Amino acid sequence: MATIHIKRVDDAYAMEASDTNGHSLRMDAAEAIGGHGSGIRPMQTILMGLGGCGGIDILSILKKQRQEIDSFEMVVNGERETGKEPALWKHVHIQFSFSGKVDLDKAQKACALSLEKYCSVAATLRTAGCSIEWDVEVK
Repeated sequence: MATIHIKRVDDAYAMEASDTNGHSLRMDAAEAIGGHGSGIRPMQTILMGLGGCGGIDILSILKKQRQEIDSFEMVVNGERETGKEPALWKHVHIQFSFSGKVDLDKAQKACALSLEKYCSVAATLRTAGCSIEWDVEVK
């Protein structure tokens, strides 16, 4: 079982979440609803989790294939439902970028394996009706 502790840290909506290892993340509401914009919006943490989960899988797969990765980055864009409460993620696009001695076919297959089979965050989003697409480039 995972345990996360969350505490309010200001007089509005800012909160700090921490895990049992002492890692923390600050969250806050948008200024439009009374937050101070001093942290990540909670729904954005889901996209961060998707990127982190997928990234760990992808790097693990490519390391096992002895690919020489000099750099690895991704940009995750998400679109939420409009006019609904709660407003779930309806579409996510990820742009994966690699540099080094990385075979494009292997990188594409690693991304597909992660997002279609191994990544629990991707599976959670898909179960909620979100579509996930991605592109891969090797520089």
